[in-house]
Amino acid sequence: MRLFVGLGNPGAKYAMNRHNIGFMAVDRIAADHGFAPFRAKFQGEISEGRLGADKVILLKPATFMNLSGQSVGEALRFFRLAPADIVVFHDELDLAPGKCRVKSGGGHAGHNGLRSLHQHIGDAYDRVRLGIGHPGHKDRVAAYVLSDFAKSDGPWLDDLLRGISDGAAALADGDNVRFMNAVSLRMAPPRSSDRAGAGQAAPGAQDGQAKPAEADGPTQAGSDPDTRGPLQKLIDRFR
Repeated sequence: MRLFVGLGNPGAKYAMNRHNIGFMAVDRIAADHGFAPFRAKFQGEISEGRLGADKVILLKPATFMNLSGQSVGEALRFFRLAPADIVVFHDELDLAPGKCRVKSGGGHAGHNGLRSLHQHIGDAYDRVRLGIGHPGHKDRVAAYVLSDFAKSDGPWLDDLLRGISDGAAALADGDNVRFMNAVSLRMAPPRSSDRAGAGQAAPGAQDGQAKPAEADGPTQAGSDPDTRGPLQKLIDRFR
């Protein structure tokens, strides 16, 4: 069993904040992979389902960011899991917007959610670091992470969340290379000439196979085209 934790702050006020990209990631996994509806438990919300052969619990702490460890600690003890069974999705100031990195263990780098997790379960858990960029000065960080993604962020944000969902089963299975390939294929899909060649992975992808990105389905005959932008589609998905 794996426990996937998305970090963020509860409530509609914070739903589209940069700080809530962890919530967005687990919400996308739940929606795409047929997980049960979220329900209140462990000072948060949980959803249960399967990713490939693995049973996975999704958890969104409702304690606010700086107390996230309380919720995660309760879930860990209830399911009798080890920190190594946990994957935490969180925003990362030190990565450019749209960048994704997987890391095992290490420090919290000043992130309040990770700091709380360290206090309650230690540091031996996996993290999926989701780049949101840096505002340029430390005095602007708090306002930056607690503000909504800009409209211009919509395309890369949607692609990133799709890639995370595509690779979720590989992540649950501990195959971080295949997970990163899935994300890379969404963020930088191969050109048609590449597909016609040797089925090469996207530029920058690690070795391994991954499902190529698929285009959105065609508009049905007689229906009006969907004119919503990527960010509006994302907002509507989480309503």
